Amino acid sequence: MKSDNLTEKTLAAMFDHTQLATDATEEVMKKLCDEAREIGAAMVAINPYWVPFCKEQLKGTGVHVGSAIGFPLGQNTLATKLFETRNSLEEGADEIDYMINQSMVKAGDWANVEKEMKEITEISHEFHAPCKVIFENCNLTKEEIRKIAEIAKKVGIDYVKTSTGKGKGGATVEDVKLMKDVVGDACKVKAAGGIRDWETCKAMIDAGAERIGTSSSLKILEEFRRSREQQS
Repeated sequence: MKSDNLTEKTLAAMFDHTQLATDATEEVMKKLCDEAREIGAAMVAINPYWVPFCKEQLKGTGVHVGSAIGFPLGQNTLATKLFETRNSLEEGADEIDYMINQSMVKAGDWANVEKEMKEITEISHEFHAPCKVIFENCNLTKEEIRKIAEIAKKVGIDYVKTSTGKGKGGATVEDVKLMKDVVGDACKVKAAGGIRDWETCKAMIDAGAERIGTSSSLKILEEFRRSREQQS
């Protein structure tokens, strides 16, 4: 969907409303869920510890609970990531966002990159949960991004995601276009990291992103509303 065709409701439904702070309190997480419910976000993006709490807060709504696996470094063993994925889903997660092991990427160990992605995706799909693989593009070459995207297309994961938001850089239009170019319609693209205003969000959507990971959902919606008012 191009940004020109968006309404406030359809834009909000693209947001993974995010709170991944290590010191988040129950009050903070309740506020996150209240906001996500109010705007009609696609999902709350949270650490696994908060899955049961957020699931209860969002009961009876259409807002999904998304658990961040191997977050933010991706350096857990595969066995740990698989346990964390299944545990999150059993506790109520509706979607999974997992961080790739970049050491394997840098070593060119593509067989194990694929094995990890395939097994995490299989568990997610066992629970009928969409699965997203986080690349953390700021650490990767364009060829590495392309290769991971090719594996994602082969495996049949649901989304390829640009960034954790915890790295030295976030989403770029160039990377979103590259990822979309490789996966085509086989996977969707989630842009995350540094998306804090409507102008940036709009650029990501027009480049091919179908989900937006942001902690600035309300600010972006307000800026979107003002931009539409100015056009009318």
